[in-house]
Amino acid sequence: QVQLVESGGGLVQAGGSLRLSCAASGRTFSSYAMGWFRQAPGKEREFVATISWSGGTKSYVDSVKGRFTISRDNAKNTVYLQMNRLKAEDTAVYSCAAGRYGRRQSEYDYWGQGTQVTVSS
Repeated sequence: QVQLVESGGGLVQAGGSLRLSCAASGRTFSSYAMGWFRQAPGKEREFVATISWSGGTKSYVDSVKGRFTISRDNAKNTVYLQMNRLKAEDTAVYSCAAGRYGRRQSEYDYWGQGTQVTVSS
């Protein structure tokens, strides 16, 4: 089992920045790829970013490329999502997940509860 706890969400003005963290406990963190997903009100959960177990490979949804950066620190069992130049449409509950590298939710076995990000325009 892997337990995931997100933090760092909040209210920010458009154009601002936030850094989300996802702390993992349980089985070996470094053996999992990690992903960030988000769910906006009334919409389905969507892929945001993923990072391989080593951190050497990353992938992003087109809408956040150049603004968001995913990273991980295996020594701290933590994955991060740095979000810059935030837009109102980034407002959502952001969840991290552990599993296999990929963009599909079905590739992830463990999920956190999520943290709310609200961007005011």
